[in-house]
Amino acid sequence: MGRKAVFLANRNHNSIQQVYNDDMMRQLNELVDLHPDIIDRGLLEEHRDLLREAEIAFSTWGMFELTPDEIGRYLPNLKAVFYAAGSVQYFARPFLDRQIMVVSAWAANSIPVAEYTVAQILLANKGILPTLSRCKHDRGEADRFAQNYPGNYGTKVGILGMGMIGSKVVELLRPYQLEVYVYDPFLTEERAKAAGVRQTDLETIFAECQTISNHLANNPQTVGILNKAHFGRMQPYATFINTGRGAQVAEQDLIRAMREVPTRTALLDVTYPEPPLPDSELLTLDNVWLTPHVAGSQQREVVRMAEFMVEECRHYLAGETVNYQVTPAMLATMA
Repeated sequence: MGRKAVFLANRNHNSIQQVYNDDMMRQLNELVDLHPDIIDRGLLEEHRDLLREAEIAFSTWGMFELTPDEIGRYLPNLKAVFYAAGSVQYFARPFLDRQIMVVSAWAANSIPVAEYTVAQILLANKGILPTLSRCKHDRGEADRFAQNYPGNYGTKVGILGMGMIGSKVVELLRPYQLEVYVYDPFLTEERAKAAGVRQTDLETIFAECQTISNHLANNPQTVGILNKAHFGRMQPYATFINTGRGAQVAEQDLIRAMREVPTRTALLDVTYPEPPLPDSELLTLDNVWLTPHVAGSQQREVVRMAEFMVEECRHYLAGETVNYQVTPAMLATMA
């Protein structure tokens, strides 16, 4: 018999079968002795004897939180959690406190976020979103308006946070000969030099960059970190893109900056709360564009996350080093 494994998630979460499709489940069953049922919080007591034997747990979106005591009670022999999704901030610490390895597919999830971001940066530098709406009404006026945008050669772009996603964005931007500024308090001079970026502060980025993209770590210290001191510095035709976390933006300060200079643009794939409240001006301002949290993995892309975790499980079972293990120190810088 193979090593015992369980699947932990809220069973009503509609993404489970999409992430772990039939092929991924077949591969898992070839690797481990995987219990066929998805165990959600309400089934912990019923499956207590089964869970006590589990060495490995798999999950994805829908993973529920467990306290250290609950982990000790129900999963005393657990050694590793393989999470086929991105951020583990909300559930990982109790497992790490008990020396249980947590492995995340954040690297897989970072790929579509970075692709989306790079596409939007390149379009923003040409003023595509505000020009689109003008072109329908007056082609000549739209053409004149588009002349306010510099395009992509030598243009300054600001990246906030150079963790997994921010680093991937910088990598994908390299062929476009942009001047990339980065704010990240954890970024070393050596790493900045190797990446070919200029390390600077938030104020400089918002004052000088044509397009600014947020990828800051998601923690209490970054809540509201982007506020009037920054948005008020944006250039008249600058664009702010947020695919990180909505709570990092002081919403009223962003709204004020967009209202005061209507040629500025904000493209928000995340807000706080999400979706915005019905009376939020984010829904009515013509220079604010919202997308429904689509930057991350979706449709076919989500299977990539399970594929990463299957491969990581292979490394683990072979006694090899895994590539995407999460450590307590990493939680300080991860989105």
